[in-house]
Formats: sequence, structure tokens, C-alpha cells
Amino acid sequence: MGWCWRRRKMKFARHAGLGAGLAYLSILAAAPVLSKEASQTGVAAALRGHARAAELTLIAGLTVFSGFVAFLYLSQRRRCMEREAAHHLELMALRAKLDRAGVFLGAETQIIAAWAGPGEDPEIEGDLELAGNRPNPRRLLAFGSWLPPGMAQTVENSVARLRAGGESFRLTVTSLDGRHLEIEGRPVAGIAVLRIKDVSGDRREAVRLQALQAATIGQVEALRALLNAAPYPAWLRDGGGKLSWVNAAYARAIEAKDQEAAVLRGIELIEQQAREAGAASRMAGVVWHGRAPAVVAGERRMLEIVDAPAGSGSAGMAADVSEIESLRAALDQQTQAHARTLDQLSTAVAIFDGAKQLVFHNAAYRQLWALDQAWLDQKPTDSEILDRLRAARLLPEQADFRAWKAGLLAAYQSLDTDEQVWFLPDGRTLRAVISPNPQGGLTYLFDDVTERYHLVSQYNASIRVQSETLDALKEGVAVFGSDGRLKLFNPAFASMWALDSSALGNRPHIDQVASLCAPLFSGEDAWSALRATIAGLPDQRVGLERRLARGDGSVLDCAAAPLPDGATLLTFIDTTASVSVERALTERNQALIDAEKLRNDFVHHVSYELRSPLTNIIGFIQLLDDPAIGPLNGKQREYAGYVMKSSSALLAIINDILDLASIDADAMELSLGDVDIAQTMRAAAEGVQDRLGESSLTLRVATMEGIGSFVADGKRIRQILFNLLSNAIGFSSPGQTIDLAAARRDGEILFTVTDEGSGIPPEILEHVFDRFKTYTTGSRHRGVGLGLSIVRSFVELHGGRIEIASAPGKGTRASCIFPAQGVKLAASEKPQGI
Repeated sequence: MGWCWRRRKMKFARHAGLGAGLAYLSILAAAPVLSKEASQTGVAAALRGHARAAELTLIAGLTVFSGFVAFLYLSQRRRCMEREAAHHLELMALRAKLDRAGVFLGAETQIIAAWAGPGEDPEIEGDLELAGNRPNPRRLLAFGSWLPPGMAQTVENSVARLRAGGESFRLTVTSLDGRHLEIEGRPVAGIAVLRIKDVSGDRREAVRLQALQAATIGQVEALRALLNAAPYPAWLRDGGGKLSWVNAAYARAIEAKDQEAAVLRGIELIEQQAREAGAASRMAGVVWHGRAPAVVAGERRMLEIVDAPAGSGSAGMAADVSEIESLRAALDQQTQAHARTLDQLSTAVAIFDGAKQLVFHNAAYRQLWALDQAWLDQKPTDSEILDRLRAARLLPEQADFRAWKAGLLAAYQSLDTDEQVWFLPDGRTLRAVISPNPQGGLTYLFDDVTERYHLVSQYNASIRVQSETLDALKEGVAVFGSDGRLKLFNPAFASMWALDSSALGNRPHIDQVASLCAPLFSGEDAWSALRATIAGLPDQRVGLERRLARGDGSVLDCAAAPLPDGATLLTFIDTTASVSVERALTERNQALIDAEKLRNDFVHHVSYELRSPLTNIIGFIQLLDDPAIGPLNGKQREYAGYVMKSSSALLAIINDILDLASIDADAMELSLGDVDIAQTMRAAAEGVQDRLGESSLTLRVATMEGIGSFVADGKRIRQILFNLLSNAIGFSSPGQTIDLAAARRDGEILFTVTDEGSGIPPEILEHVFDRFKTYTTGSRHRGVGLGLSIVRSFVELHGGRIEIASAPGKGTRASCIFPAQGVKLAASEKPQGI
């Protein structure tokens, strides 16, 4: 702005001088017009006139000059303002360039030093931390303070040559604090410029990239080595789909000389269709999975192929799954065989997949739950099946069914097999095994263990009864294991031998037990025999019986019996009193035998003598009942009926007595033949129909399907069943039911008569087979006490046995068991005595 004002003053001075000269010239031009002839007087006037003219002229000139000067001033001022605006814009642009240069300069960690001319101090800008963070920037040029001596001298020489002759240079140095620096010097527009740049990060990045490159190359080599060692063909393709690399397995598969030969020749292992499918997937940028046949080493195989896009090309691998396919087919066949096998099992099997849908069930499962086959074929879920079973009341009753169901379905997330017992509302007991499948889902196994639980309950009850029985026995009982140690004993054994129960509880050996019992009995022979029986190793185990006369005067009968599990049972019975009375009993027994024979002869004779007139009485009663003889009034007919009934009952008693007498005399002979079991049961049932009607009872007859026949005396079998039914009728109350059943089991024929009567007390049960003894136990039954005795005699005569189970208030069950092959009478086979 000052520079422009000076120029305007210089122009104004020139223009002012020019204006004054013009005014002076105008005055001189007006002077010659004055007349020389003017008078002296007129000179003064002329001078005044000229003076006025000059004034006017001067005023006019000044006016013109002022206007001209004003015009020039305005014109120059406009031009100056235009130049000033242009210079301002140029200044702003220069400042913007300067700011950008500063940004560019600060974008990198560097220092810039510039020398405008020789002998001038440099201008220094940048991050002085590169030179050790010294507060005085000019000490930057003291290179020896932050560079090694040798390198500092080299830099100083290079800077000197740059400033003197404009010689450029570039050096890479390491500072004393370990920084990697790049020092570059060059002339720029006549100015010597020195740049110091930190390249530590670049060097680190270069080192990292080199390490990464080395690691990548190593990984690639390792992967190639692994692929070459793998038995699966692998390959790489370029962007054009041609092979660029194959592994050793690929070369062997196509029978090429080596991998390079396989790539050069471009021999394809995969068929064209599979390659086209892989190329299409590669173009879509997705991985292709598929199976395709291929010829591998001259054999046609099935390959599982994976082809994945890799850069502009692709990478693929193939695995031979021919054996897997064969194994899968074999597995399918085996699975079908297993399914057929499972379908034959009585155990209900149901398999659910990971989605909790039914995928397999056998016939036992369908029958167990009474489910429709068509519905099961729809693969219902586990939850749906449980809901249906609950609606049919086939699941255990639960207070909170949802919680129980959730707990059951939680097994899908479990790893352990769960076993449960389900008590169904219909009385069945099921054992449920819930086993997780390795591939997901569950397998249910259901076994109907109703009978098993019943048997276990009976077994436990029997064990308790036996234990209590042993404890209640007065006979000493001891059980020794196969190792010769005491396993079980009752209180009577310890009391009989005066032994401490605590000492016996330590399971002493038979030798120790013998030493403890020696004070009462020291017979070495007897104890040696017991040791040999208990702890010996004979070829055949046999029992042992000994009579021990102890030092205290008592006598014990000892018996050793081998048990099935290898143990030995010892029993000791105090027979002191029996030995004392044995002789007297023997004598008395002989007398009883003689009396028995006399009684039997008498009964036999009397029975025969009574049966003949009784037969006549029955015949005459039947004759009187015949209308042809003559009519009877109502009263007479009633009396005749009473006589007939009493006579028939008396005849039955006499026949029973005669049968017993024949059996006692070993004179009973059986008429053996094929006996139709069902027909025999119906015949026995028909014989008691009138008594059933009179007593308002119901008889149910049940036989096993296809039970057939067995060898026996049909008449005696009917008599057995008739007596059992008569006995059941006598002890039953009106409205009750009697069951007659027959079954074939383990080579035996089992007849069972069950009633709902008052039952038999335990103290009477053991005497029910005694002759001429009858127990009413509060019932209407009356008899002479021969029915059950006859039954047992006939059953044993057939080689069978009879069992009676009863309890007060729970009815009675009588079971007659016969050998299914029948009985062969021989001289050596005698029926057991009554």
C-alpha cells in the first residue's frame, strides 16, 4: 500500500509541473496582441487587462488541471485497488500453500533444515526428538552429539558439500538412542535443504513383513508336505481352471511319473461333469461338495470331493469313500437285521432321534401301549406319545404331570442312562431304561416286571420267614461256606455248644469251631469227618450223619448236607430224651402196628359188610321213586329223597374207606391211560353243579390253550378234582367264586382249586390231611375228614404232590402237581405211606 502511494506522489508532481508550464505558455501567447501604438496611458490599462486575462486564464487552467488531476487520481486509485486485491488473493493462496506444506511436513516424523545462502543460519522445523530432544534446535547440526563419531563425520562432510556445491546425498544411519534415521540433502531453488526422517517404523514393518513372509512360506511348505503325505488326492487350479499343483497321492491316482509330469500333462482325475459342477460353484464363490466316480490307480472308485475357491483359482481334495459306501450298505443290512431281531423281542423298544421324533419301534412296544400302527408310522414326537398314554391312563399317576414329563424329556440333554420303575394304574409294573443315543435322541426299553416283582416280594417274604424260622428252631443250625468259614448260625446252635455269639460273628473256620466245641465233645474222628465234608475237595459231595455222645451225658444227632452253592449245612438235634425212650417207642410202635393192622382189617371187613345192604337200600329207594311201582305223595317223595341223599353220602364214605384200605394194603392199582385234561375238569365240574346251585356259588374253569392230555387214571383224577371242589364249596360263602385251573409247566401238569372262603389257620393247615379229622372253622362244611386224605393218597400214587396255601380270611389254594409223562408202577416204586 505504501509502495503504491509513493508512485502516485511522483505522478502528481509531474502533472503539476506540466500544468504550470501550460499556463505560462498561454500568457506568452496573449502578449503579442497588444498594439505598439498604444499610448503610455493605455499601457497601464492594458497591463491591468492582461493581468485580469491572465488571472482568468490561470483560473481556467487550474480548473482544467484540477479536473485532469482528479481523473488521473481516480483512475490510478482504481488500478491500485485491483492490484491490491490481486496481491491479497495471491497472499492467501501462498498462506494456504504454506499451511499445506506445514501439514505435509508434520505428517511424518522428520526434521527440515534449510540454508538460504552461504554464511546464513539455517531455518529448522520438525520433531527435534529425533536428535535426542535437545532444547536448542541449532545444536541439531552438532551431529556428533547424537550420532556415532564415524557416521557424524560422514554427515558433516556431506552437508558441507551440499552447501558448497549443491551436491545431493542420502544416508541411512542409527542414532545413539537406537533410532533408524534417513538423512537426505539436496538443493531446492538455490536453497540447501537437509531432511532427517525416522524410518524405525518402516524398518520394523519391513522386518515384520519379512518374518510374516517367511512364516507364510513355511506354512505353505508344511501344508504341501502334509498334503503330499496324505493319502487323499489334492490339487490347485489357476484362474483358467487348469492344474497348477497336485500332491503325490494325485500323481499316484492317475499313475503319473511324478507331480510335475501330472501338472504338465494336465491329466484330470475327476470326470467332466464333476469338474463343471465345481467350476460353476467356483464362479458363484461357494464351496462345492459332491460325490463322483473316478478311476484311481486303474480301479473305479467313489470319491467324496471338496472344491473351494482360492483367489483367482481353486483348491480341491478328494477322499475315497468306496469302503465307506460298502460299510454303509452293510450297516443298513445289519440295521434291518437288528430291527427284525428287536421286533421278535418281548422287551418293548422305542428309538427317538434328536428332534424327539419316533424313528423305530418294535411290535412289543406297540402291543405294550396299545398304540395304532398307522399313527406310529407318522413319527409322532415323544411328548405326543406321552400325552396320548396319559389320556389313556397308561402312565404312572403323577401329582404334577408337566414336571414329571419335563424331567423325562430332560434325558435328551443327559449323558447317563436312567433306569426307572413305573407302576401303572392297571396294576402292571414296568422297568423303563432310558438310554441317550451317541448320535442324539433316546432309546426306551420297557420290560413288564410285574411277575418278577411279585416273585421278588414272595422271595423276600420267604427269606424273612426262613430266617425267623431258623431263629425259632430248637435244633442247632450252622452253614459253612466253601472256604470252610461259618456263614450262618441260629441261636440254638450257640446255646447248644455254649458258644459266644460275638466269637461266631467273626466267621471262624471249622477248625476253630471244633476247638471251641472240644470241651463238650472232643471226638477227633467225628470232627475230622465234618472237616472233610465242609472244607474237603471230594470228587462227589455227599452228606454225613453222625450221633455225638457228649461228655455231659447229652446225645446230639449231627447231619451235614451239601448245598447247591458249595456251602454245607450242619444241623444238631438234641436226641437225649429220644434215645432214652427209643426202646420204649420201638416196642410201643410194634404194638401200634399190630393194632393198625387189626383196625384196617376190621374197617375193611365192616365196609364190605355195610356196602351190600346200603346198595340194596339205594336200589329200593330208586325203585320206589319209579312211577311204575306206584305214585308217592309229596311227603313220601321228600322222605325218599332224604334217604337217597343220606345213603349216597354213606356209600361215598364207605368207598373212601375202602380206597384208603386198599392203599394201605398196597393193593390199589391205577388204570393208566391218556387223560384229556379239559374233559376231566368239565366232568368234575358237572358233578358239583347241584351243590353250587344250592350254595349260590360260581365256578370258573380255566385251562391253558393246547394243554392236551397226560398219562394217569382218569377216574382217580376226577375223584381228586371232585373232592377238592367239594371241600372248596363247603368252606365258601354264598356269592363267592371258586376257580378250577390247569396248566402245563416245566414237564408237570398243575391242577389248582382256589376259593374265597374263610381260609385255614396255620395251626390247622398241617393237619388237613389227617384221617377222620375235620375242622369247620366257622363254615357250613361237615364231613368225616377223608376227602383231602384220599386226594393226597391218589396224587402221591400218581407220583405227584399236593400243596395247600391258605391264610385266615384270604381263601385257600390247593395245587395238585402230576408228572406230565405219567407214572410207571414197579416193584421198586412204592407210594408214600399216609
